[in-house]
Amino acid sequence: RSLMPRTLDSQITVEKTPSYFVTKEAPRRIFNMSRDTKLIVVVRNPVTRAISDYTQTLSKKPDIPTFEGLSFRNRSLGLVDTSWNAIRIGMYAVHLESWLQYFPLSQIHFVSGEKLITDPAGEMGKVQDFLGIKRVITDKHFYFNKTKGFPCLKKSESSGLPRCLGKSKGRTHVQIDPEVIEQLRDFYRPYNIKFYE
Repeated sequence: RSLMPRTLDSQITVEKTPSYFVTKEAPRRIFNMSRDTKLIVVVRNPVTRAISDYTQTLSKKPDIPTFEGLSFRNRSLGLVDTSWNAIRIGMYAVHLESWLQYFPLSQIHFVSGEKLITDPAGEMGKVQDFLGIKRVITDKHFYFNKTKGFPCLKKSESSGLPRCLGKSKGRTHVQIDPEVIEQLRDFYRPYNIKFYE
């Protein structure tokens, strides 16, 4: 709580840290800070998420093993290495179970990472509704940056200068063998079904 910015009663404090969702201690600690906390979780196709994670790591450490080598303990047997963070993070149902021990689903809102790119105003509208605030951010606040492949946010409707994602976002993903992608889709399928339920 001491790390949060000061706010008035009429304001909402938002804090974002992607690792919260997958950190075992986070649900209990956040619950103990405030049981009324509303949680927003942005998820995307876990296979695409893993490839994106790998692409970002590769840009910083070009000598790491291949995506395929890191993804499997034994590829011919289809044994996926769930100890690799890039794979483990996409097992959304496993992480959600920890949160549901402390927070009801009514306090958790899921944002589609894919829809956030194709319909940012629609997704932001749902977020604003979930937070119980007036819909201020609309489609007039977005501009699609073709170079990045992501929408950029304008600070106001009249402002011509959009705020776009930084250099580490929007990289072209490394090419992955389609068979590897299919094996990972098969691996994630039961987790996804449970997550959707």
